[in-house]
Amino acid sequence: MQVVILAGGLGTRLSEETKIIPKALVKIGNKPIITHLINYYQSYGYNDFIICLGYKGDLIKSFFHKEKHKSYYKNLNIKLINTGQKSYTGERLKRVKKYIKGSFFLTYCDGLSNINIKKTLLFFNKSKKIGLVSTINPKSRFGVLSIDRYNNVLSFDEKIKNSNTWINAGFFIFTKEIFKFITEKNAIFERGPLIKLSKKKQLVAYKHKGFWQCMDTLKDKILLTEIWNKKKKFW
Repeated sequence: MQVVILAGGLGTRLSEETKIIPKALVKIGNKPIITHLINYYQSYGYNDFIICLGYKGDLIKSFFHKEKHKSYYKNLNIKLINTGQKSYTGERLKRVKKYIKGSFFLTYCDGLSNINIKKTLLFFNKSKKIGLVSTINPKSRFGVLSIDRYNNVLSFDEKIKNSNTWINAGFFIFTKEIFKFITEKNAIFERGPLIKLSKKKQLVAYKHKGFWQCMDTLKDKILLTEIWNKKKKFW
């Protein structure tokens, strides 16, 4: 199976880094985050990658052009496809349709996890659905208070988890049927296509209860780097 990586966004919330380089090339430890992702999928035996380029895509091309001469990269098939500077996620995926051979993995270039790729694929195949979205149960960013009708604080929980709240963790699997749901011009994948798919009951959720961390901000980047430097990486 192929792995499609969305790597064309502006990364504006990480502007300290992305003014100069695309988010995919922001380093965690000694290598870009996109290399961490590729390494992770390769550890499960997947070597065929399609990278959707956009913002500063020429820098990503230059990076892989240099890396391909290293022995590690000779075992990988990496297609670097320009999917437009102003394309949203759905449009980026639509523009690589002709390169996709069958069912495929899809992920963003800015999230790392120890999600079990083999288990997600087995779960997906068993579901007989068009799509799978991995989900995680996040901690609240803020302290959660329980207050009675007299405004007395009954409890104060710092960064509590709500067992009923699950968010998109960014590790997807789809059959090629997904392209029938990308009909709008310059679609945002997480809005139109995924909403339509869920209404058809063709999107199954895989609940991941292990490590997951996105890299939206500089704080996130620093956290992931600290984990890497302590050699306690989860991915």
